[in-house]
Amino acid sequence: MSYTPRLKEMYKAEIIPALTKKFGYATPMRVPKLEKIVLSQGLGDAVADKKLIDNAAEELSKIAGQKAITTNSKKDISNFKLRKGMPIGTKVTLRGDRMYEFLDRLIAVSLPRTRDFRGVSPKGFDGRGNFNLGIKEHIIFPEIDIDKVNRILGMDITFVTSAQTDEEGKSLLDAFGFPFIKK
Repeated sequence: MSYTPRLKEMYKAEIIPALTKKFGYATPMRVPKLEKIVLSQGLGDAVADKKLIDNAAEELSKIAGQKAITTNSKKDISNFKLRKGMPIGTKVTLRGDRMYEFLDRLIAVSLPRTRDFRGVSPKGFDGRGNFNLGIKEHIIFPEIDIDKVNRILGMDITFVTSAQTDEEGKSLLDAFGFPFIKK
């Protein structure tokens, strides 16, 4: 017997019927689904310190459970001493089972560990059903050993859905148990 992530089973068993009923979809294929989760870190200070990128990529790889890649600058910006092709960030794109596993860990473990956590603001939707979330400290993830961190970094997490509207995207994330602030 193969392993299936808890949230993937929940999506098939509970979320599809609930969203079909709520929005009146003609077929289950119209129900919005989570397509990918992208974790990214911009490290402007990496221009001066090359080790910063390596450490950030290593830590992001631990958090995601898959190797992070470095992103390079697209153009020269003299005010920032930046040349085209210099590494200035890291990112990971999660799909499939790893994506559901990460979402489960984020909702159940990491977000509640955030200092003064009251919920996530639902203002991060982009108009097409995708949601962006900024995290100020990457040490909320249990995979990171706080004693070995030499610098606390922030990150952006983007949830890409197949939803057409923000309302559908929010309903999908709500159904997964995403801790949005109630208005």
